[in-house]
Amino acid sequence: MPEDLHSRIALKLEAVGPSVSIGLEIKIESYFDIVRGLIEDFASKNGMSCIYVTSSVPSATLNSALQSLEVNTEGLRFIDCVSHTMMGAIHRVDNTVYVENPSMLENIMLKVEYFLRLAGDKKTVVVFDSANSFAIHNDPKILSEFFTIILNSLKAREAYPVVLMIPDQLKVEVKEMLGMVCDVIMPVEQEHQP
Repeated sequence: MPEDLHSRIALKLEAVGPSVSIGLEIKIESYFDIVRGLIEDFASKNGMSCIYVTSSVPSATLNSALQSLEVNTEGLRFIDCVSHTMMGAIHRVDNTVYVENPSMLENIMLKVEYFLRLAGDKKTVVVFDSANSFAIHNDPKILSEFFTIILNSLKAREAYPVVLMIPDQLKVEVKEMLGMVCDVIMPVEQEHQP
């Protein structure tokens, strides 16, 4: 019997180890399996904290979906870059900080630093969801600089930086940039069962 996709994600991250930036090429239909693999099967089961930088889905929506899927979200913190721009969409919760929009890259770096300090000595998984959304809001050269700085900073701290991307919806120049700033580009395939 093949392993679940979320379990395979955790195994892949364990095999790669810390201090390696990973670009995960995903498909929309496997989004929640991948998120579950990152948050529950990898971070939570290994006693790590998880910082989830969302520029595509509001944190309240994602948090509700994870709760309905009964995903263990202990140690999960959100940096929400989309709710602020949506009128009335901000639901203040302890595990979430808000950034005005995905083009406020310096603020995102400061919020990541804040949550890393809260985590202390705990190993941390940092997920950027998604490169596609960041690319819509930022010039490719500025985005390249942002990912270079933040991924190198996270690797120096022995964190697990992960950038989610939907490859068939990315501009060629952004895909090439991610190939240069991520140490590993990892396609994630959903296994089809007979």
